[in-house]
Amino acid sequence: MSAAERLNELGERYFRTQHTLEPFNSTLLGLSEFDHLAGDPSIAAGAAAAEQFAGILGELDVLEVAELSGDQRIDHGALTELVRGAHGDATHALWAASISGGGYVSRQGLIFQAVPAMTITDADSADRYLQRLRAIPALIDALAVRGFAEEARGRRSTRVGLEQALAQVQAGLTHDSLLDPTTSPAGAPYRQQATDVLNQQIRPALEALALAHRGLLARARDDEQVGIRFVEGGEAGYADAVRRHTTTTRSAEELHQLGLDLIDELRGRWSEVGGRAFGLTDLPAIAARLREDPALRYTSAEDMISRCETALAKAQSAAGRAFDLGSIPPCRIESISGADAEGSAAAYYRPAAIDGSRPGVFFLTTAQASETPGYDCEALTFHEAVPGHHLQISSQLQIDVPHWRRFIDTELGAYTEGWGLYAERLADDLGLYSDDVQLLGMLSLSALRAARLVVDTGMHAFGWSRSAAEQYMRENTTATEIEIRSEIIRYIGWPGQALGYATGRQELLRLRDSSGLDLTEFHRAVLGHGSLPLTVLAEVVLGA
Repeated sequence: MSAAERLNELGERYFRTQHTLEPFNSTLLGLSEFDHLAGDPSIAAGAAAAEQFAGILGELDVLEVAELSGDQRIDHGALTELVRGAHGDATHALWAASISGGGYVSRQGLIFQAVPAMTITDADSADRYLQRLRAIPALIDALAVRGFAEEARGRRSTRVGLEQALAQVQAGLTHDSLLDPTTSPAGAPYRQQATDVLNQQIRPALEALALAHRGLLARARDDEQVGIRFVEGGEAGYADAVRRHTTTTRSAEELHQLGLDLIDELRGRWSEVGGRAFGLTDLPAIAARLREDPALRYTSAEDMISRCETALAKAQSAAGRAFDLGSIPPCRIESISGADAEGSAAAYYRPAAIDGSRPGVFFLTTAQASETPGYDCEALTFHEAVPGHHLQISSQLQIDVPHWRRFIDTELGAYTEGWGLYAERLADDLGLYSDDVQLLGMLSLSALRAARLVVDTGMHAFGWSRSAAEQYMRENTTATEIEIRSEIIRYIGWPGQALGYATGRQELLRLRDSSGLDLTEFHRAVLGHGSLPLTVLAEVVLGA
């Protein structure tokens, strides 16, 4: 077997191991081949996957890289980082020591996020859906067992995470979102079967899981010890998470300082734009205006979606000035609802299904629209849709990369989330923000992502309390109290993930400045090889 053939075989082995271990994430990426699985959250399954990943890493280390072409060497670098990250995740399983209802990271939360995203178009897809539904009760039972096993190993979850998980379970007991796939014409004949499984098997299992969560609450970590460093093996686990989520060798200390520096750099821009918008030049006054002025809030859920749709249309019409991708597939904007709303981010993007059965969707939490500030509407749209995640992921599906590299999201978060944050800045370069208030929204999101570097490392590496993290956000961003609470709970439940945004954006800006490429050429180089670790991306762009 040639080195190239061996590389592809190792890539496919990684792909199947990873998506068998976490099949709900596969669904969210638009794949359907793992839709019949619910996953196994047991310690034994994680250990077996870690052993598989370790074996792949060993074989990658001895592969004859000199025999590979230039593109294949890029694949080799990407696969090495993907497998290293997957091995760390499976080894440390920080999610299991951080029970929550958080989107993407919570095994419980993924049930309510991924199952409604499934589509039934024929008998085969219906069979996959029903197989998964019937497997969910065993998954839920295993999650209850895992919680007590983690506690016995000195890995107690946080009280705030368990409370969020309980709220999500309670919502799941009353909402029917797991039946969403049966609302299609092809799914309608299977609705009664699905309803029987939900009522007779899944809901009783959820009630038992709620009881287990309540049992863990009595001994949960309190708000003074929310960091993962306070659990057995947490410090080593966080070090691996930092590497995995930034795809760099930067330490927690370095990233903490980067966040502090970025917050300082924003002060002059706050003064400049705040002076034009409101006649205010200091951040506390600007933040108070943005948080408290009712005229800056959405009037309704419909108003929120409509304003984001207007921003999306503007970005799509301007995309040709910076990209040569041809037409951009449609992107829909929808509300987050049901149990998925418990623990969900304020907004997120879900890629289109590979089979075309669903489009790419930019989801918004609209339940409290009249209390939600709308000054960051445009920046949020540019991040999640165009020129952000929707454009980047759509372009990835059109290029010639191996199958196992085509479906990447949180696995290389510094690239994907760095691109989303870079897109907010690019929109400013293209003159897409409609006024200074919306520019303040861009600065607000930039400050939020810089503060993430500070508070994530603060809690998980340095032992900050929950209140200390919230206070830093309060003093250095314009986020509302509701947003601050939601953000900090998210970081508590997903150690390290928040580090990728600003780290990736800063590297993209550095490469743009140093590459000597014009804007279109630079974007072609960045997007032309799919999602990449930042170290590999630098080699690609600077060699273009």
